Amino acid sequence: MTMRFYDTASAEVRDFVPLEQGKASVYYCGATVQGMPHVGHVRSAIAFDQLTRWLEFRGLKVTVVRNVTDIDDKILAKSEQSFGPDWASEPNARQDEEWWALAYRYEQEFEKAYGSLGVQRPTYEPRATGHIPEMHGLIQRLIDRGHAYPAPDGSGDVYFDVRSWSKYGSLTRQNIDDMQGATDADPRGKRDPRDFALWKGYKDGEPETAKWDSPWGAGRPGWHLECSAMVTKYLGSKFDIHGGGLDLRFPHHENEMAQSQAAGDDFANFWMHNGMVTYEGEKMSKSVGNTVSPAEMLELASPRVVRYYLGQAHYRSVLDYRPTSLQEAAAAVARIDGFIAKAAAKVKHDMGGPAAYAVAPQANMPAAFAAAMDDDLNVPQALGVLHETVRAGNTALASGDLEAAKQALYSVNAMTSVLGLDSVRQPEAVQGREHAALEVLVESQLEARAAARAAKDWAASDAIRDTLAAAGVVVEDGAEGATWSLKRD
Repeated sequence: MTMRFYDTASAEVRDFVPLEQGKASVYYCGATVQGMPHVGHVRSAIAFDQLTRWLEFRGLKVTVVRNVTDIDDKILAKSEQSFGPDWASEPNARQDEEWWALAYRYEQEFEKAYGSLGVQRPTYEPRATGHIPEMHGLIQRLIDRGHAYPAPDGSGDVYFDVRSWSKYGSLTRQNIDDMQGATDADPRGKRDPRDFALWKGYKDGEPETAKWDSPWGAGRPGWHLECSAMVTKYLGSKFDIHGGGLDLRFPHHENEMAQSQAAGDDFANFWMHNGMVTYEGEKMSKSVGNTVSPAEMLELASPRVVRYYLGQAHYRSVLDYRPTSLQEAAAAVARIDGFIAKAAAKVKHDMGGPAAYAVAPQANMPAAFAAAMDDDLNVPQALGVLHETVRAGNTALASGDLEAAKQALYSVNAMTSVLGLDSVRQPEAVQGREHAALEVLVESQLEARAAARAAKDWAASDAIRDTLAAAGVVVEDGAEGATWSLKRD
């Protein structure tokens, strides 16, 4: 089946045909590193990580670019607060912190959050401050084509002339006359209030380190310009997919598309946007107090469970967080991991073969799972196939059909691999030979415990359970038998 994805620009699901055979190019917007990562950031990263993994599964060599916006008005404002009396506004705040140091510190927090949840590192992760010459070049091309102009007031600002580009508003299907004015710069030098800043002239009182020389005066780049300059440097004037959160469609992506196409670049062939995360049906807001951060989630559940939760909905849909959400995700992950542990130990013990931790996804991927993922990354439907395979595998184990259990195990491992769930196993998990030895020992104890329970020797059963608990092994009894996991610290 041909892969099909929803394209925001055309508002339809289209066949995905790579621009270059055997390859795929993906750019998605990374963080403006002005503060700690929020749950929307990591949901977006997981969504595009799932996309990348699926493109790779389908045999494409994928180049992924995720930018870091490390110069921005918000970063400068946050740094300025650290020099005032209210600098300790958050737990990790630092007094008298220069903007570039603040940006780097938060960039590391984002990398930590991405890494803890198994998000693969992009091929390239450019910083805006490292691409000022490319931005100057793009601005000059727009001026030469009549789509940008320096402000006549001598401020050093340069604006994109939205009226000069007839397609402006096409990504979000808006009429230009219905749009509000752009608030990214003082409107005094604009021909139209909707014109947006490509270059922002330096103002008295701003940090000397936050300005660069340019043909139009010292200053810094506008937010929208940064992404256009970076993506074309690494992926060329035309590339396969541009992604990001739904909240970036306007004005950020609308402006990106306009300035890039006006400069003569074809730009993105597909625009893909992931949905927002809400809290019990309401928009998350610090002022309301209904936010939950990735760090808070990781205090409540393992990285594997948090990734499962954040990646379980269709990427275009709203993901609603409730106090029980992580508990439900944990139960789902426990069913998967319980089957993997039981089946791997049983297959090794009774069939003499190694456990199937090294998967061969192409050979073992269920057709229904692949069809779901090909259909605009329908992860909910794909997870349905995963859990049905787990149920079938448990049934095969119960009936003694070890060949069917073995195939189910291989299929489950293939599916969890392409979903990225195998990249965030519990940090306590023991790998390799130690893991295999632990499984054999624990499973033998569980078999002895099951025999004791069958003989109604409750004292022996409890003694085995207590011994395992003392060793840090948690035993849970269920309708399909006992499962075990390692106790979290």
